Amino acid sequence: MSERILHLSAKEFEDELKDFKGLIALDFFSEECPPCAQLAPIYVRMAEKFPDVKFVKMLRQANRPLAEKLGVKGSPTVLFFHNGEEVGQRLSGYISITQARLALEGLQGITPEEIVKEKVSADVLILGGGPAGLTSATYASRAKLRVIVVEAGLAGGQAATTYHIANYPGTPGVLGGKELMNNMIDQAKGFGTEIHDLQEVVSLDLKGDRKRIITEDFEYEAPVVILATGAESRRLPADGEADFRGNGIHYCATCDGAMYQDAEEVIVVGGGNSAVEEAVYLTKFAKHVTIIHQFDHFQASKTAQEEALANQKLSVIWDSEPRSIVGEKHLTGVVIENIKTHTLSTVSANGVFVYIGMQPRTSSFADQIKLNQWGYVEADDEMHTNLSGVFVAGDVRSKTVRQVATAVGDGAVAAVNAERYFASRKSS
Repeated sequence: MSERILHLSAKEFEDELKDFKGLIALDFFSEECPPCAQLAPIYVRMAEKFPDVKFVKMLRQANRPLAEKLGVKGSPTVLFFHNGEEVGQRLSGYISITQARLALEGLQGITPEEIVKEKVSADVLILGGGPAGLTSATYASRAKLRVIVVEAGLAGGQAATTYHIANYPGTPGVLGGKELMNNMIDQAKGFGTEIHDLQEVVSLDLKGDRKRIITEDFEYEAPVVILATGAESRRLPADGEADFRGNGIHYCATCDGAMYQDAEEVIVVGGGNSAVEEAVYLTKFAKHVTIIHQFDHFQASKTAQEEALANQKLSVIWDSEPRSIVGEKHLTGVVIENIKTHTLSTVSANGVFVYIGMQPRTSSFADQIKLNQWGYVEADDEMHTNLSGVFVAGDVRSKTVRQVATAVGDGAVAAVNAERYFASRKSS
């Protein structure tokens, strides 16, 4: 933990609030809270980035009277105080680095133009730190190239939040996603890869001989770029989704499932492998789990279906889709529509986990790279895109199978061809 972050009791914090006249950020966190763990490195990064702000962490359960006095009912919740008074908007639930940065910059009146960026050159820049990006990094670094992985979140990608991976070659049958990705991170670093995580891309230029990627803190430049940004969960198309995202609406059971220990009812939306497998996982915490699916049959594997249908804590509502979220400060249910009869009904729930497919992360470069009709990057079998010196790998690429194993394969092919391209430039 950063030395700049204070761990205070309620009494110590109230004394600090009286004495300190600047800006204070207060993070109410809980133990065994996945969103709190996800926020922790972001909070450390913010403490380093904003030296004039005083950062405080407080265990909510040990300081319940103050939490109740301030109206804090969930973890994590970040509040901001200036001259002893609360200011700005609170942050809660699954808090991203972008949310934290924008909140702090806004409260301090900082504009993007005022931020001085460090200039960094590399041989290969890899955008994305999941299985594809880390594999590319390992291969390219082993070829003695200077490789920097630029990751908007934490290295490991979507695979790091997967409860278990049961079909990855060379593993003992079932392996935790986080363990597998930590192995990949260590391997890439062992060959010399630099990983710059928590670096959101502000802009980039992939068309010239020297590619440029601009983040909040750095201006990167390299002759070769590998795009490995992956894909993300499609948002639930229901009224109120944005209001409850991270605080009732979730997209990662591994990250947030523990929040629903002993909850009466949790809903899972979807019918593919992810939905069915994560619904079974959530029965470890919630007293009951209901799957809501738009069809009258699952698309999941037969093994996943059999496990789910045999689970006494799990039931299914077929032919239905969520239309709106019910609740005020906390989610209390979901209004669903039967797509055959068009009748509406309300299902009570404490939380909703959504698995309705993925969408590629291409927004930062969609105007420069050729995409297919679904927004995935088009490339040949050698991972070349339509731009010279720009390669692609992993789930962001147009293909029919998206697994950790296929991402790793893409990453290896992209790196080998990127190294060949780099060598051809030096010899010409």
